[in-house]
Amino acid sequence: MEKMFEQTFKNIDDILHKDAGCSSELDYVEQTSWILFLKYLDDLERDRATAAELTQRSYTPIIDEKFQWTKWAAPKLRQANGTVKIDYNALTGDDLTEFVNNKLFPYLKNFKQSAQGADTIEYKIGEIFSELKNRLQSGYNLREVINLVDELRFRTHAEKHEMSHLYESKIKNMGNAGRNGGEYYTPRPLITTIVKVVDPKIGDKIYDGACGSAGFLCEAFNYLKNRPSKSSGLSTKETEILQKHSFFGKEKKSLAYIIGIMNMILHGIEAPNIIHTNTLAENLADIQEKDRYDVVLANPPFGGKERAEVQQNFPIKTGETASLFLQHFIKILKAGGRAGVVIKNTFLSNTDNATIAIRKTLLESCNLHTVLDLPGGTFTGAGVKTVVLFFEKGKPTQKTWFYQLNLDRNLGKTNPLNEDDLAEFVKLQKTFANSENSWTVNINDIDQSTFDLSVKNPNKNEVVQLRSPHEILKEMKALDEESTDVLESIRDLI
Repeated sequence: MEKMFEQTFKNIDDILHKDAGCSSELDYVEQTSWILFLKYLDDLERDRATAAELTQRSYTPIIDEKFQWTKWAAPKLRQANGTVKIDYNALTGDDLTEFVNNKLFPYLKNFKQSAQGADTIEYKIGEIFSELKNRLQSGYNLREVINLVDELRFRTHAEKHEMSHLYESKIKNMGNAGRNGGEYYTPRPLITTIVKVVDPKIGDKIYDGACGSAGFLCEAFNYLKNRPSKSSGLSTKETEILQKHSFFGKEKKSLAYIIGIMNMILHGIEAPNIIHTNTLAENLADIQEKDRYDVVLANPPFGGKERAEVQQNFPIKTGETASLFLQHFIKILKAGGRAGVVIKNTFLSNTDNATIAIRKTLLESCNLHTVLDLPGGTFTGAGVKTVVLFFEKGKPTQKTWFYQLNLDRNLGKTNPLNEDDLAEFVKLQKTFANSENSWTVNINDIDQSTFDLSVKNPNKNEVVQLRSPHEILKEMKALDEESTDVLESIRDLI
């Protein structure tokens, strides 16, 4: 099954590469997303109809008949020998693109207005088709893609699992192809490790205010669904809690928002609670107890610059996007809430007034119990080093346990981070044990004027390694690209 799915995805990509309307990895993922979604929806409708029939209930389809996948995309003909094949007299060429662009998309977009609530799959259908458009210019290319997608199945758990795995591979490739690899894809081994350490429970409200492709929410769902104590399976009540009341996200960018919804749906969450909004446009003073969450899991964008009007929503003014997100996460956690947040390692030592004030706020209002220091290359395409902050809200920090991930290889696209790399961290973190790579800092012993938390391993003599010219040039290129992004942000403000 895996090889069949992989080959189908490869064939789809080959067709998308040929079409004049698709020019980038972003386009390939976008176009794959809406077609896959409609095929998924068709399989979901059939599953619901079957379940209703078994319980002798009536079922009203979500999609009107003439817009159903089996009517316009893949009508079937029954052969004399009993086999069923696609009717190749179905819409194609200009007729197909005219139907999709001028009839199908407007019909599906209207679901946003007619849905009973934002937590329904009907509303998500409307959201998706309000944000996307068909970029395939050739109706013949579109017909080829539809025929390939029709061969895929979303009926069994194994099929859905394989599809979610392949979809995430496409997201990863998209991130690797862009300047900021971390914008769309956080390495899955890192997400898995962060979720393990934060250890969410069924009944927790779990939140990512910069959810991107929703990797943290998907992994938290897998973690809770497959907990060792749940070997006998989830109860009906627990299933409903996970489906409707556990996972919440916000995302600013349209395509990332759609990809996040698709990713969660493929992982088994039918109507994801993701909102398309700028999280930082929310004034922290307006956050009330009912708005708060038990768990925050996030990798907010780093290197971005926010306008003055956005900064007015925060008590500590700064243009640094990640610093504003960190203030948001601290505020939106419930008392006793836990968080795992990825941030640039310069947050630990920067001496500007805003960063010092945020560090002070974090240490005084939360227990920053763990800092994981990651090596360069963890995020493919992003030329920065990062750390993960693990904290619990409601009591001040007294001691912080640091772990420095030291690997005997350079990380990169062909040599990515894996779970084994992080196994020692997970093991030692349970007891905050000291080792060659870990140590504990008493917060009373740090500079109380700057609250500098620089990662300096006292258990290891640092060996200065001379880098190759290739590595130096690679870092110079990454820094140059980051500088270009900053200059573009400044240009937008002028």
